[in-house]
Amino acid sequence: MNFLAHIYLSGNINEIKIGNFIGDYVKGSKLHIYPENIKNGILLHRFIDSFTDKNTYTFDSKSLFAPKYRKYAGVVIDIIYDHFLASNWSRYSFISLKDFIDNFHNLLIENNEMLPKEVQEIVPKLIKNERLYSYKDIEGIRSVLSTMAIYTSLPDHSDFAIEVLEKNYEFLKQNFFLFFNDIIYYIKTVHNIDI
Repeated sequence: MNFLAHIYLSGNINEIKIGNFIGDYVKGSKLHIYPENIKNGILLHRFIDSFTDKNTYTFDSKSLFAPKYRKYAGVVIDIIYDHFLASNWSRYSFISLKDFIDNFHNLLIENNEMLPKEVQEIVPKLIKNERLYSYKDIEGIRSVLSTMAIYTSLPDHSDFAIEVLEKNYEFLKQNFFLFFNDIIYYIKTVHNIDI
């Protein structure tokens, strides 16, 4: 899952949201330097990533993008799943998407000193470019994939990804709904997080 879903699946505890957000940037045992709930958020992040990678619905979705993205197909699905969460937000929350994201941005600003340096550097761009909100639209997804191709090892096949997304939109959306129901159940029952 990408940023938006990780934050959403953290429930209402701010420290867990922070930990879940920085999860990719805290390697190995470095999580032990953080307070308990941030540590729990980092561990939750790892669970979500593992659950997502092993899920049958995710596997079926990834197969559509594998011809060009190969081992990076999962990264594309993470971003596309954030699109389906953002574009169907009212299905999962009574709070508007804009308010949810604005509240999270404020949380990051207020807790900047707790964030790893690498995260401190990306937060201003994340906020300025309204990246989390941009997931709502397909053009936002194209922009995110293109930007990631510049700054990460993700191959630059954004036109292919959007073509596959548009051609298989209903299939991918239904797979997301099924997957997300599964993961919400596990987060609530196994991790006791109220979503």
